[in-house]
Amino acid sequence: MKKIIVAMLTIGMVVACKNPEQVNKEVEAAKVATIDSMKQAQEKQRIIDSMQQINELNQSVEKEVVVQQTAAPATTTQPRKKWSGAAKGAVIGAGVGAVTGAIVSKKKGEGAIIGGLAGAGVGAGTGAIIDDSKKK
Repeated sequence: MKKIIVAMLTIGMVVACKNPEQVNKEVEAAKVATIDSMKQAQEKQRIIDSMQQINELNQSVEKEVVVQQTAAPATTTQPRKKWSGAAKGAVIGAGVGAVTGAIVSKKKGEGAIIGGLAGAGVGAGTGAIIDDSKKK
């Protein structure tokens, strides 16, 4: 058992004691790799900065452009047409006739339809008469 432990310690010592020249080469390689990555990062940042400068120049050029606007053609708004007396009478008569027909009739739906139609006819006729009297 002692022989195995001594052999393991001997192998460990041999592995741990590397050639100092080889260690220096590995350290130098790590330094070179670090410097290269830093140079790449600096190059990327330089490109980003130049693009930002170009964008700022483009924005300043765009701000200096003067745009002349011409006046939009005047739109004429026509006055809204008012309802005629016949139309008002028809709507009011239809509403009143539908409510009255539904209340009076035993069949509510049928009474509302008939009352609405009758009320619309009477209201339209009354509104037309009023319109004619206002024209004279």
